[in-house]
Amino acid sequence: MDFPTTCPTCGRENRAEYADSSVHDLNCARCGSAYCVLVRKQKFEVLFDLGTRALMDGYAREAVASFAAALERFFEFYVRSYALERASDTAADFGEATAALTGTWRHVASQSERQLGMFALAYLLREGKEPDFLTPAALGADFRNRVIHRGELPARTDVESYAAQVFSLIDRLLTELGDGAKQAELAQEQAFALHIAALPDGVTAVFEEHPGMFRARRFGTLAPMPKPSKTATQPALRSGMNGSGMNSARAYQQAQQQALFQRALEERGKLLKGFKGG
Repeated sequence: MDFPTTCPTCGRENRAEYADSSVHDLNCARCGSAYCVLVRKQKFEVLFDLGTRALMDGYAREAVASFAAALERFFEFYVRSYALERASDTAADFGEATAALTGTWRHVASQSERQLGMFALAYLLREGKEPDFLTPAALGADFRNRVIHRGELPARTDVESYAAQVFSLIDRLLTELGDGAKQAELAQEQAFALHIAALPDGVTAVFEEHPGMFRARRFGTLAPMPKPSKTATQPALRSGMNGSGMNSARAYQQAQQQALFQRALEERGKLLKGFKGG
């Protein structure tokens, strides 16, 4: 996935490929000037935007892989946010806390189940309640496994439902994190500062905040979904009755998730079209 950048010297638009570190050392194709673009965007945001772009371009299976990876990396972001938030509460040295966190994460970096366990504990300690959303059904685990591990070719509508499910969960947890997310973002800023300090003289550093689906909540106009009243939900629940006569409250929840995702896509989708292509 690439994105447009503007040369600070001559104004030419250059395209750069996203780097894992969000740090991009570039040379302008027109004037040759060296400049550095630092993208204020977390890994899970980049991955979700990759999935959104793939979905918009008609690559449904590829979108599933990106959405699944985005959720895993968000769980890591949550753990980092919580750990650094706790460290700040105890007035611990930020650099030491970041180094300790990085060293600890190495023990689980290649094991998804252990990462999920760390997230579950972090959520329990921060919120004081069980992460009841970590069920296979709530995470769309069966659908993800069929597509990624068994090579199933999914229908676009199924991918849209999965994307909405992932988006809704991340959006909810980001909302609960609130200012707690700032500590993990500060860690990124610290890494940026270290890179800038090592740049040669004459290299211009440019900070950019690119459009993304989760920016709709933080920097756009997307407001939280209103919680429906009991009387308002009853017709929807009745319409959610399936053929076996079972009352499907989950169908209503999925409709809410889809609505939230579509609202974010309507706001940010047009901006994302500037990515991954000219």
